[in-house]
Amino acid sequence: FACLAWSHSETRLLYVAEKSRPKPQPPCPWDVPGATWPAAEDEDEEVGAPCVCSGKQFVYHEDWGEALSTRSVPVLCILDLQGPSLSVLEGVPEHLSPGQALWSPDDHGVVFVGWWHKPFRLGLNACSNRRSGIFHLDLASGCCGECWGSWGEPGCPWDADPLLPTELLSAEKGSVCSPRLSPDGQRLLYLEGAVGGPHRQCLRLRMVSWASRAPGTAVPPSQRPAPLAAFAGLYTEALPPRCWAADSRRAVLGTPQRSRTQLWSPTRVLSPGSSEGCWELLTLQWDLLVATCSAPHHPPSLVVAVLPPAGQELSLGWVPVEDTPTVPGVTWKTLTIQPPCSGQGPAAQGEPLGALLHLGAAWVPETLGTQVMPMLAPGGPHAVFDARWRPSMAALCQLGFAVLLVNYRGSLGFGQASISSLLSRVGEQDVADTQLAVEQALHRERLDPHRLALLAGSHGAFIALHLLAREPERYQACALRSPVSNLPALLGTSDIPDWRYTSLGLPYSFERVPCAEEVATMLLRSPIAQAAQVQTPVLLCVGARDRRVSPTQALELYRVLRARGVPARLLWYPEGGHALAGVETEADVFKNCAHWFLQHLGQ
Repeated sequence: FACLAWSHSETRLLYVAEKSRPKPQPPCPWDVPGATWPAAEDEDEEVGAPCVCSGKQFVYHEDWGEALSTRSVPVLCILDLQGPSLSVLEGVPEHLSPGQALWSPDDHGVVFVGWWHKPFRLGLNACSNRRSGIFHLDLASGCCGECWGSWGEPGCPWDADPLLPTELLSAEKGSVCSPRLSPDGQRLLYLEGAVGGPHRQCLRLRMVSWASRAPGTAVPPSQRPAPLAAFAGLYTEALPPRCWAADSRRAVLGTPQRSRTQLWSPTRVLSPGSSEGCWELLTLQWDLLVATCSAPHHPPSLVVAVLPPAGQELSLGWVPVEDTPTVPGVTWKTLTIQPPCSGQGPAAQGEPLGALLHLGAAWVPETLGTQVMPMLAPGGPHAVFDARWRPSMAALCQLGFAVLLVNYRGSLGFGQASISSLLSRVGEQDVADTQLAVEQALHRERLDPHRLALLAGSHGAFIALHLLAREPERYQACALRSPVSNLPALLGTSDIPDWRYTSLGLPYSFERVPCAEEVATMLLRSPIAQAAQVQTPVLLCVGARDRRVSPTQALELYRVLRARGVPARLLWYPEGGHALAGVETEADVFKNCAHWFLQHLGQ
């Protein structure tokens, strides 16, 4: 939701804040049983309302799920520095949660993204499939709601009806984000995807003419994987805050393309032939590009370039501003894996998948004796491992491991058909692809097939558990973060219950309740159903505040493994979320995972 935007006159600041709730009223000595309680209040409390009455302090308030547990009812605010005055915008429809706001070209209105939150909120983090729209709120005709002049005194720089007209600029039923106004104020650019279905998908780059409000498509979604040198579609989570060229006719953004992330000016690559695997645009101002580039063996370096005139982008020359040295002893390569074509399902089923192999300093081509570790997509299944700098992977390489990161069919960057091919095949296609990538890596490279381990998170951990059950004696150690192990149990505990249906190819609706057959299908696809086959020592790392995958998933698995005599250890981080982020938490997770592997694989 976050935004912080100066008006063009630089006298007002637009930002988003969480709407205040009444504070619980302490019990009073004169409260008596049988007293009449006030009438039922609306779902959302008004800003500045008095203390909530006794009996209502425990009313449940929804939030937006994982990583957004303190976000429930966002409001748009304007700070006028000339007054000074602070205003809370009204006129936003009650069924919308506003955010990502910016000023209209004349400063007489506000453009914002509005997310539908009726009948209830679904998790928003890492989900580009939630219904939302681009709206324009006209401020020119009057006051923007409740205002305070002189830092708290009543007053308002505008005098009129607070219920102002709101105009929808995007499609009626779409999922949108990142509105960006061109420097000349004539065009509005934003990303658009479909509502429902995969939680991450191939997006469209939409452009609206501000004068006519006529919509258009700058870049359509890519359905099928194109030839390796061609554009494979847009998969970025957000547009850079400043992405327009000075001519107001071109934009620059970064997006995954197979196993790399590259800079593109729609359909034209701006980082061609680079040895770096990941490019990220920081800003574009007055045609000066500021970006970072990194690779598995190279921490991010700061680079700049001047954007040439239209049609001459291939002459772009990057100049390093702050270079970082490469990490000695770490090398990497991209592997193309060709899965067998079964003749069923979408055309993408037989398309190649990608993998990244990181090799450590202890790897000697002439001998066997290194470890290989399939690293599965965290936070997926629709995610991607691009060839970027990952400190934990470089550290594992320096410990002597080889690390394999698998982009199975369903990962981002390979076309929408590849993403869709995984629906109804979760627990089958993704597991088979990962297993095939391991086998081909062992066949192509001089790696030790007798010392293999699994390191994965979220849906990647789901795949890893399936692999442990399929081949109980193949892997000598396994470390999992926030694992998915019991699909039907997530229906009532996850902030994205819709994914449990979509992953099996079933339609979802807000009032949906699973039937017995659907619950049985979910359980059969769950690793917990095959937990009796697991023999490999398993380390489990979970955050107690995980809203995406309940930590009780790992607790249930831990108890089953311990009961069967399988070596298992559970790390429970009280303040951790799904990503187990934070310096102290990340360091402890890495230390324990590395020690677990060294313990069970041998030095």
